Amino acid sequence: MNVSKKTPYLFLAPYLLMFIIFIALPVIVAILLSFTDFDTINMPNIVWFRNYVLLITSDSIFMQYVLPNTITYALIVGPGGYALSFLLAWAIAQLTRIPRTILALVFYSPSLTMGTAMQVLWKIVFSGDRMGIINSYLIQWGFITEPIVFLSSANWLLPVMIIVGLWSAAGVGFLAMLAGIMNADEELYEAGAIDGVSNRFQELIYITIPTMKPQMLFGAVMAIVNTFNNGMIGVQLSGSNPTPGYAGQLIVNHIDDYGFIRFEMGYAAAVSVALLLLITVFSKVATALFTEKD
Repeated sequence: MNVSKKTPYLFLAPYLLMFIIFIALPVIVAILLSFTDFDTINMPNIVWFRNYVLLITSDSIFMQYVLPNTITYALIVGPGGYALSFLLAWAIAQLTRIPRTILALVFYSPSLTMGTAMQVLWKIVFSGDRMGIINSYLIQWGFITEPIVFLSSANWLLPVMIIVGLWSAAGVGFLAMLAGIMNADEELYEAGAIDGVSNRFQELIYITIPTMKPQMLFGAVMAIVNTFNNGMIGVQLSGSNPTPGYAGQLIVNHIDDYGFIRFEMGYAAAVSVALLLLITVFSKVATALFTEKD
């Protein structure tokens, strides 16, 4: 292999090294650990498929609370946050440069300050006393007489998590879709106007969306990954893991519970593999929807 053929591999080497160390290797180790009984102190003991059998047949918390909570959260926050990100990107793209830049930063910043916002903003908004913003207005307007303990209630914690998840949904996918809309070929809109496209909605359906499918696919995959990884929302809001009554317990919380509280790393690895499979299935569906078919 001559020097010119080696050059691309030299440029790829740093990325490939980081990919192997921080992504491929941890995934392989997790899969191997999922077949063991490992307490982080003693040597792993191979148990083959026992962890997976226990997960499906004996883990009532997982089947009764964690899996339904995760699917409910993902089906609402994933598509809802994705649609919201796209609509925000499309609306902002219609503005001039300065307000567009400011609003893009405003809508993107919640995804960067999630932990701080949880500790400060949302705990004040949903505080379980009369000083909480939601409770104070509900009492003032006569809807309730006693404050609702939102963050410790099994009935209210998951809806609050969904609201917070939607609020922080405009992340990297939002920026990618905004870039896709901004870089659309103006000649396509001019040709569309000649062919009878007469309003912004028709432009959106017949021109904008078809020309930015790569960005929409990237946004969909990022929405799926971020949604399934948002387990810390319930823990940060409620202040405990497990969450009260397991009402806000998602798969990520279940992994943390068994891995870093109970130190059952083998079982936690099996749950993480189940999460990886779930993300893969949803990502394959998104890819099928947004990939061009020749």
